[in-house]
Amino acid sequence: MSKQTDSTDSARTAAALAGLLLVSGTAHFATPRPFDAIVPHALPGPARWWTYASGAAELAVAAAVAVPATRRVGAACAAGLFAAVLPANVQMAVDWRERPLPLRAIAYGRLPLQVPLVLWARKVQKAASR
Repeated sequence: MSKQTDSTDSARTAAALAGLLLVSGTAHFATPRPFDAIVPHALPGPARWWTYASGAAELAVAAAVAVPATRRVGAACAAGLFAAVLPANVQMAVDWRERPLPLRAIAYGRLPLQVPLVLWARKVQKAASR
């Protein structure tokens, strides 16, 4: 594979990651209630504050990943962010354990999804370091 192709693939991968974060961050503001519902109960303050704070973090990280000059740091932050939201996914799985099977499957399916998201962000980070 040529350096040009590798660079294009890296840019596309970074753009896709930034796009995912942009959509997710925007959703926190456009439809906050589902996010409020999965904020871990142990966190202090109103759930809406955490929803907006995490949405703002996702938007900031999306911008950092989108810009080549800040991509390496942005991707590292994305990996950290994906790890940081794991407790919300755990909270959702706990809260939804009595729901119908299809909903439980969604809640439980979100838990292992964090691993490939962290690995994706790390891949973007490593590619940006070259």
